[in-house]
Amino acid sequence: MAQTTVTPAAQAAPAPAGKPEIKIPAPKKKRRWITVLIVLAVVAALVLWFIVRPMMSASRQLNDLLYTQGTADWRDITVSVSGTATVQPVDAYQVTALVRGEILEAPFEEGDTVREGDLLYRIDTGDLELSIQRAEIAVEQSRLSYENLLDSQADSQENLEVRATAGGVVSKLYVEAGDTVTAGSPIADIVDRDTVLLTVPFHSVDAAGFSVGQSAEVQVSGTAETLRGTVDSIAAVDEVGTGGTLVRQVTIAVANPGALSSANTGTASIGGADCAASGAFQNAASSTVTARTSGTLETLTVAEGDRVAEDQVIGQFESTDMDSQIENARLSLESAELSLQSTRDQLEDYTITSPISGTVIEKNFKAGDNLDTTTAGYLAVIYDMSSLTFEMAVDELYIGQIQVGQEVRITADALEGQEFTGHVSKININGTTLNGVTTYPVTVDIDETGGLLPGMNISAEILVEHAEDVLTVPVEMVGRGNVVQVLPPDAVDRNGNPDYSQLEEREVTLGRNDDDYIEILSGLEPGEIVVSRTENTTLMEQMMGMMGGGGGS
Repeated sequence: MAQTTVTPAAQAAPAPAGKPEIKIPAPKKKRRWITVLIVLAVVAALVLWFIVRPMMSASRQLNDLLYTQGTADWRDITVSVSGTATVQPVDAYQVTALVRGEILEAPFEEGDTVREGDLLYRIDTGDLELSIQRAEIAVEQSRLSYENLLDSQADSQENLEVRATAGGVVSKLYVEAGDTVTAGSPIADIVDRDTVLLTVPFHSVDAAGFSVGQSAEVQVSGTAETLRGTVDSIAAVDEVGTGGTLVRQVTIAVANPGALSSANTGTASIGGADCAASGAFQNAASSTVTARTSGTLETLTVAEGDRVAEDQVIGQFESTDMDSQIENARLSLESAELSLQSTRDQLEDYTITSPISGTVIEKNFKAGDNLDTTTAGYLAVIYDMSSLTFEMAVDELYIGQIQVGQEVRITADALEGQEFTGHVSKININGTTLNGVTTYPVTVDIDETGGLLPGMNISAEILVEHAEDVLTVPVEMVGRGNVVQVLPPDAVDRNGNPDYSQLEEREVTLGRNDDDYIEILSGLEPGEIVVSRTENTTLMEQMMGMMGGGGGS
């Protein structure tokens, strides 16, 4: 008999009375295994999703850390040189005093505007006036000393020369060259033998009619010789002659024929009148030359028998040290005059005027204050703030790009949000070297000062060149040798994932650059992707960075 298998569920729910019984067939084993396989497939897919996907994402993140992309594109670039500086007035003057004394005037105050040449300080000159008087006295004393020496030199020079006191023949020499002679000592006798004089008495009545220069006849005693002569002199008074008659002495000059001397006598007649007695012949001139100074007779230029003229120099004494004394006196006078002038020039130092036009920003002394040697600091400070300027240090690598007239952009921390302009006014090639780097001072004049004040710290950017619409890449994309890494278009899949193993190395020609971009003259086309590899980073450090556990030092 066939058996009917009833499941527990069927047993728990028996068919109601009057209803036919429904039987539930048992499941087949084959369908159960299909279900299991489907479940396993779903689990596997989920495992792959949660494991492989993060790994792929991590790979892309790692590549993003190892490589940086850029694009060759058209951009505007501005080549500039930057630096910092401190604003200064275009001109400044710190008033100082070169003298001491009481300040009599100081007609200005802080904040006042002064013009060039305006009086700032007037200082009492009382002490200086006394110094000028003393200097004037010193000059006068030096001048008198110098002039006295000049006079003494003239006298001394004249006394050093030995001169003939009359014309004639040197009849006797008392000294020789090299002898030491005292003043008043005889040096030579000079006799004029060319002319002889005959002095004879004439009756006063006859002599009263004679005149000097009148012709006369002279007879030499003991000879029959008659000589012609002229009246040389007539005595002014009468004297008693032989027999008690009144006579006057008359001297007649006669040319010496060569034999007449003081041993000869003669008579004379003038205008038909004869003399009352004879007389002796004498030389017309006879004198002794004496020394007018003491010293060594350095030279003697004549010998006995030599003919000399009156006032002829016949000898010379050694000169004294007068020249050096006179030169010292001249220098002393010159020094005294310079000292006087210097003292007078100091008068200008007692009146202090402003050398510039500007604003008084500091006044430290006033009228009534006393300036002495211990006074320190400035009397006042003046700024010419009609324009402002500053000086910035430019590195030697960039100084060649700087030119006078270039535009400068300026910002100040104290004036946030404001920008000023200026221009390069001077380039100083006197560089300063520090730690192996040389910088050069460049002066910039600010065009519009606005709210800028002296002493403010500013940042400046000198605009060397501006280029519009040039092909550029980021500066960091260019490696040594002007080489860039280019990512070909086919190295990027349809999802935008790059394959950096296909990078191409390409040499480019570079142009201008700013801080961020550099111009490409050749070697790249617009739109091409360039890549640079991150340097100084290990793979482990990158992975730690991905995991968020990396550390730095």
